[in-house]
Amino acid sequence: MTVTETATPPSPRATPVRSRRKRRAIIAGAVCVAAIVAIVVLAVALSENVVFFRTVSEAVQHRKSEQGDRLRVAGAVVPGTIAETAKGVQFEITDGKATIPIVQTGDAPSLFKEGAPVVCEGRWSRGAAFDSDRILIKHGNEYKPPKVETTGPRS
Repeated sequence: MTVTETATPPSPRATPVRSRRKRRAIIAGAVCVAAIVAIVVLAVALSENVVFFRTVSEAVQHRKSEQGDRLRVAGAVVPGTIAETAKGVQFEITDGKATIPIVQTGDAPSLFKEGAPVVCEGRWSRGAAFDSDRILIKHGNEYKPPKVETTGPRS
């Protein structure tokens, strides 16, 4: 008599368990990859929107390393340096230690004047000037409405 060995079939529970584990591993891997891609995209998007804030002295000191980068430079408008141009206004700002020329493209704000504390946003030009496209001016935080004459004839 010949004895033949027959393989025992796998238990019905083993195959679905392996299948579920494999499916879970694939899903977990896909979630991890998606999270990494999202973090990288977010980091790139945020790095493009970062604008450094510098005083005039700091801006002059870091000028070479920040060439072409967008930044904000804070200082006071030097009296006697404001000059209107065809595209905007030119002036100089200082922090008391250093002074830089600013070439503003566009209109200056209504509170812009000599001695005013300003923050200019833009980039260093190829020359010695800072090319600005936005001027921010500090002003008082209290609103005082204009005085209105209340006496007089009413119609």
